[in-house]
Amino acid sequence: MQLPSPRPKKLLNQVRDAIRAKHYSYRTEETYVQWIRRYILFHNKRHPCEMGVPEIEAFLTHLAVETQRWSPCAVPILVCRYRDGHQMASG
Repeated sequence: MQLPSPRPKKLLNQVRDAIRAKHYSYRTEETYVQWIRRYILFHNKRHPCEMGVPEIEAFLTHLAVETQRWSPCAVPILVCRYRDGHQMASG
């Protein structure tokens, strides 16, 4: 009898692990996770691995123009997510 393989961690837990490995503060971790969560929800819960630059641009445009709540923090968070996160999700 073969045991089922363990399920991979959820995306935001992978992000948390990556941030903790870099020894960022808890507040930074929460900020990153919140921005990534908002990004995912904005795109109807699509996985970030399915999205690219056009989706980032659409999200930032939405923040800047439609909600007037743009944050300069969102850009580096999303760039970091795509640089480090694709490795987490695919690796």
